[in-house]
Amino acid sequence: MTSHRILIVDDEPELRSMLRQYLSREGFDVAESSTGAAALDTVARSEPDLVLLDVGLPDIDGFEVLRSLRSTSDIPVIMLTARDDEIDRVVGLSVGADDYVVKPFSPRELVARIQAVLRRGAGGTRRADATLRFAGLTIDVASREVHSEAEIIKLSALEFDLLVALAQRPNRVFTRQQLLERVWGFDYFGVERVIDVHVANIRKALGDDAADPRYIGTVRGVGYKFIGELE
Repeated sequence: MTSHRILIVDDEPELRSMLRQYLSREGFDVAESSTGAAALDTVARSEPDLVLLDVGLPDIDGFEVLRSLRSTSDIPVIMLTARDDEIDRVVGLSVGADDYVVKPFSPRELVARIQAVLRRGAGGTRRADATLRFAGLTIDVASREVHSEAEIIKLSALEFDLLVALAQRPNRVFTRQQLLERVWGFDYFGVERVIDVHVANIRKALGDDAADPRYIGTVRGVGYKFIGELE
């Protein structure tokens, strides 16, 4: 089986060297970039399976690199930062990061995060034979595609899994913590506000109005539920 290729984007040579050694021992094929421009060039030439992207790059802010990547690619991205600031996490996740790791971090934890993100991109262990049909919306779990009446709705792998988690149990109210556990896993060390960011992204992609929702309803003080009408 071909190993997954990981691109490390960080301007600290010591950190890149440490990560290369550790990830190589874990069976990953590793590439490195020290600047945002070099990272964008590497992704364009030979798209890796996942990018570890530092926020504080010397040439282009990591968030801008991520925005540029997201304009052309759904490649999984884990942000690396020295700042343990919830605002930074929310900004990164709203731009399209799949996860967020604060320095200093445990290499073992980072590998677990990488494996979790790659599993999501491959569809994980979720049932692959289901097609969920609602008025104006079809969710094909096998092909990991979402269709409206007229077009394919583009979602990230994580957003797709979050939508499926809600849609598989229509009208059931999920707390943010329950959704973190169902989609990210019990070992996810994130913040519950992450759920709000991704629900907002899904609503935007579906053209759903939070004030008058057709698909995802907010249960104030609790969480969210899927309210689409079954066909």
